[in-house]
Amino acid sequence: MMKLYIVPTPIGNLQDMTFRAIEVLKSVDFILAEDTRTSGKLLKHFDINTPMYSHHMHNEHKTTEALVQRMKAGETFALISDAGTPAISDPGFLLTRECISNNIPVECLPGATAFVPALVNSGLPNDKFVFEGFLPVKKGRQTRFKILAEETRTMIFYESPHKLVKTLGHFCEYFGEDRQVSVSRELTKLYEENIRGTAKEVLAHYQNKAPKGEIVVIVEGKGK
Repeated sequence: MMKLYIVPTPIGNLQDMTFRAIEVLKSVDFILAEDTRTSGKLLKHFDINTPMYSHHMHNEHKTTEALVQRMKAGETFALISDAGTPAISDPGFLLTRECISNNIPVECLPGATAFVPALVNSGLPNDKFVFEGFLPVKKGRQTRFKILAEETRTMIFYESPHKLVKTLGHFCEYFGEDRQVSVSRELTKLYEENIRGTAKEVLAHYQNKAPKGEIVVIVEGKGK
């Protein structure tokens, strides 16, 4: 029966893998992986022997049509990313959209997503929030900051370690030094770290201690 499963994988701690995710990955015909080397370690750990194909941001435009045709012919696929839920700042949207437009059933399993624990443990309001993902690197970055300076909801960003200090500096510049910020680093891993404070305080912390690993930044919205 044709079907696409979207399967979250752990963002660090392998114990966060669900029983259902393991069952689905064992039952499908093929697994689409962002990086087969990274995913190969995960599959080996859980004794999953399903064949893998590479499906990432550099080839998804070329491979999507062929994958849809294979599913229409009756094959089942599971899509995974290197960590977390596919399509959240990772490949997955294009394939999901094409499957839906071709009446192929799509089922997304619940599971690990980095921004959820970061948002909840930030201590900032989470009844309403906006997910921004990665900010523009150059073009449009200043414009985006000017727009977000007026955002009243809690904001969620993904950031790389070597750009974090620069981004925190921009928060101080556009949002104000007293805006509350929470930086979650290496969530679920051995050296998980959550640094909370004003934008100025958090910036000073990382100016003195270079960050490493996967990073989620939560920023307080503008007060009314």
